[in-house]
Amino acid sequence: MRGDLEWGSIPRLVRSAAERYGAQEAVVEGRTRVSYAELGERVERAAAACIAAGVRPGDRVALWAPNTLDWIVSALGAVTAGAVLVPLNTRFKGAEAAYVLARSRARLLFITGTFLGTSYVASLRRSGVELPDLERVVVFGDGAPDDYTTWKEFLAAGDTVSAAEVRERADAVDSSAPSDIIYTSGTTGAPKGAVITHAQTLRCYDVWSELAGLRQGDRYLIVNPFFHTFGYKAGIIACLMRGAVMIPQPVFNVDTVLANIASERVSVLPGPPTLHQSLLDHPSRSSYDLSALRLVVTGAAVVPLRLVERLRGELGVGTVLTAYGLSEASGIVTMCRQGDAAEVIATTSGRAIPDTEVRLSEAGEVLVRGHNVMTGYFEDASATSEAIDADGWLHTGDVGVLDEAGNLRITDRIKDMFIVGGFNAYPAEIEQLLGLHPDIADVAVIGISDPRLGEVGKAFAVRRPGATVTADDLIAWSRREMANYKVPREVEFVTELPRNASGKVVKGELRERTGA
Repeated sequence: MRGDLEWGSIPRLVRSAAERYGAQEAVVEGRTRVSYAELGERVERAAAACIAAGVRPGDRVALWAPNTLDWIVSALGAVTAGAVLVPLNTRFKGAEAAYVLARSRARLLFITGTFLGTSYVASLRRSGVELPDLERVVVFGDGAPDDYTTWKEFLAAGDTVSAAEVRERADAVDSSAPSDIIYTSGTTGAPKGAVITHAQTLRCYDVWSELAGLRQGDRYLIVNPFFHTFGYKAGIIACLMRGAVMIPQPVFNVDTVLANIASERVSVLPGPPTLHQSLLDHPSRSSYDLSALRLVVTGAAVVPLRLVERLRGELGVGTVLTAYGLSEASGIVTMCRQGDAAEVIATTSGRAIPDTEVRLSEAGEVLVRGHNVMTGYFEDASATSEAIDADGWLHTGDVGVLDEAGNLRITDRIKDMFIVGGFNAYPAEIEQLLGLHPDIADVAVIGISDPRLGEVGKAFAVRRPGATVTADDLIAWSRREMANYKVPREVEFVTELPRNASGKVVKGELRERTGA
């Protein structure tokens, strides 16, 4: 049965999973092992705390933290209370996070304490951005500033809310209501929030689970970040649907991945091609038992055929699939099918998912129409009308080719976006940030190939008169001011940028200089 019809909403999916899978493992985090029944109880307690904190149906609740059990519980708890989830990228700096908080008018924020040596609380405070709508900040961990709340204190405050009240709030969530807003930067550089409903989420990831062949009892190592659709929906939501075990990993580290696969008998490992390539090439791979691994789902403009062959041959992975999606289409547009030839998997992103359409415009732009297309950008009618035409076609900004079987191959990006180790990087946004440097008069950014990350940014910059800023200076400054994946790895100083008659930078000329 279609997921959106069977469950209707994410709160009912959570309750159904708790009832169906009961004593089975749901989440494994180090020595902590939580059953589906226990997960259901934790989610309801978090929902009660949200209600006690004054969260109303439709309120935006943001979450800025790495992949952890707390992320799963707080996210599902907020959505169970009728809130709309707004995940924040863990690579964001304080100002970047504050922009999304302000734009979404989030009332509640769950935040990690310190992650990868960075205090997120301090980073947010330093942003200097006024957040009049943000009423409460809850910090995961034991310590929090006086005006913030610890996770433990937050949960305790929910003890005054009855189970019946939580159930009533959960049951009131309509399938057509927004379940989350995923912020994605466009060519203007300003992040826009793609609004996705409960019905869309459930239907799309019921389809994803079916096409991938996810099974009850599968042990799923979720390295893809939860703040991304791939991590949250193809991870948490899909596992809830099928009764698979979630094993969240906060940071991609190849040694940790190998250790987890071996010790936890991991059977499912989606992720970007760079993740799987690093596993295959690890010098100590043979010392780990990876025999339980049976399902890999990956995606990128280019997936080397050799990678697909090695996953199947060297690791004995029975199912290797590629897919293509974007936030504005619920994260999924096309997907390969089990049984597809290795050449199809490596050279295409598969065919349109059921009950959706994919076609190409005259210019070759990929257009999508169907149940997966967002309802629109949050409170941005103008940007919505630019993205979705009057006939309901979403203009993706990607250029592609369709073969006779309907398999899609992405060949270029109209929007100039490039992918750094699985993260979408948008030149216009990076250019705006670099333009804030006092010694930079003009700048353009393109993506160039990188053997480890797939692509990285290269900046062509024009110094202000008398400035002596170096490439190293600008890169170091960038690391302080923007998420790491956005930081240009190369900087080339030029006297001026090539522009056409209308004043737009001719990036084709810049690419020719680098061979990109």
